[in-house]
Amino acid sequence: MSGLDIFAWIVLIVLIVTALVIFVTLAMLPGKIAADRGHPYQEAINVAGWLGAVLGAVFWPLALIWAFTHVPEEAELSETEEDREAAIQ
Repeated sequence: MSGLDIFAWIVLIVLIVTALVIFVTLAMLPGKIAADRGHPYQEAINVAGWLGAVLGAVFWPLALIWAFTHVPEEAELSETEEDREAAIQ
């Protein structure tokens, strides 16, 4: 093997490792964003991100958008007893 062949193999290995690192980083991105933002569905977003990456980026953009969506607080969703009584009267 000549020096050029060895250099070509090194370049090929570096490209393959770089592609794998980029793939894993992009697959983890929606789940990491959801975890950092305290999203209540962070596990589902993480799974959707990985599925999107494996299935050819079908669900990946949806998982990324879902990670950035605002989820109302629990207090905003539930009615209190006083709210129900006021609505009846």
